[in-house]
Amino acid sequence: MRNLVVSLLIPFILLFNCNSAIAFDFAPEVGDIAPYFKLEGFNKNKVSKKIWELNDFKGKWLVMYFYPKDFTAGCTLEAKGFSELKKDYSKYNAEIVGISADNQDSHESFCSEKSINYTLLSDPKGIISDKYGSWIPPFSDRNTFLISPEGEISYRWISVLPINHAKEVLNVLKKKI
Repeated sequence: MRNLVVSLLIPFILLFNCNSAIAFDFAPEVGDIAPYFKLEGFNKNKVSKKIWELNDFKGKWLVMYFYPKDFTAGCTLEAKGFSELKKDYSKYNAEIVGISADNQDSHESFCSEKSINYTLLSDPKGIISDKYGSWIPPFSDRNTFLISPEGEISYRWISVLPINHAKEVLNVLKKKI
């Protein structure tokens, strides 16, 4: 009986003594080719465009961030941070895309009400979020990826805090150029 308890306890201890960011990190690594995506979305500056894919951003830097839900406090803080710095990102040939499980109507309301000036994409089943190691059903985890103009993961932030995150990403982008 003692051997059974020990044999069950050791894997449990090893699992929870590991750094949780490493033990449960299924996100693409720096240097990996960014996983392809094709999703419906909303951008108030491009209302006729309904579908976005990774290839739409070829030749540009892409800041792609995953977030849990429109209109929540942290998500609003993060989204507004990116909106306020959009002109700075544009100076560095960078686009911003946010991805959540919310539908296009929610994104449209969120963009209108909170003055979000970039593309928000809908991933209701978490298929793309999962490819980026960002899916914790029924929401996306707060992860961000900086994708190079060549389509490679250049930098990544896992389980980020929304406050000042947009500035942090911009500072890394500046160093990459």
